[in-house]
Amino acid sequence: MILVTGATGTVGRPLIDLLVSEGAVVRAVSRDPHAAGLPANIEVVRGDPSRPETIVPFLEGVTSIFLHPRAVGEAAGELLALGRERGVARVVALSAINVDDDLAEQPSRFQGDRNKEAEDAAVGSGLQWVSLRAASFAINTLRTWAPQVRVGDVVRGPYARFAEPLIHELDLAEVAARALLGADLTGQKLSLTGPQSLSHEALVAVIGEVLGRPLKYVEIPPVAVRQGMVQRGIPEPFVDALMARYARGTGPAEAVTGEVERILGRPARTYAEWVADHAAAFQSR
Repeated sequence: MILVTGATGTVGRPLIDLLVSEGAVVRAVSRDPHAAGLPANIEVVRGDPSRPETIVPFLEGVTSIFLHPRAVGEAAGELLALGRERGVARVVALSAINVDDDLAEQPSRFQGDRNKEAEDAAVGSGLQWVSLRAASFAINTLRTWAPQVRVGDVVRGPYARFAEPLIHELDLAEVAARALLGADLTGQKLSLTGPQSLSHEALVAVIGEVLGRPLKYVEIPPVAVRQGMVQRGIPEPFVDALMARYARGTGPAEAVTGEVERILGRPARTYAEWVADHAAAFQSR
């Protein structure tokens, strides 16, 4: 049986579908099972992975855990220790490609992700482990740009030439499924990216090509972007870390790797494919 934390999230939800399609028995942890919207053919239990004592009974019979860094927070080590005591043999931890950067320079930490802690807990757990060091998710652009695309042909934002190899969440979920269901990736820290590093302005152009619209990216001052994000309720520490990351420019964390193709035996999905999969979210309503 595979225990999935972060089961309703960007990676956890498609991961569950993949595991079920492979015949795996899945137990999903949710703080609100009735609102989770998960498939009826899996077991959904009420618990909080950041408070491992709430899910101890559900570790019985579990052989593998998918460890989500935001869901488990600071409790990754405790959760895995409890799992090992109850016969868990394998852990696959979701981490980030910039996990070795200074913690203050990792924007996602300010949204609750504890990528470093999750990876370190997995490596030191005594279990068979795999760490998925994911590049930035392509879906982040939907949250940032879709509202602008729905109402016009201009997308405004900072640092037009900042580039990164965004990853499709389905590729990440497929690699996670492979790591949970087999042993061939054991002991590896996998740097997982999309197939091409594209700048902000290039990404917006791709959206326009897929939608059949002449979209344009217009760069605006970072201070204006920061003000707008904070006014929308986005935490200031996250905004500051994100703007600082863009200002530093492209670095090692933005380098394309071929790990997705090596593991899955096919090229990683392109950003254009991701846009096509989510085209409805960019259309005016």
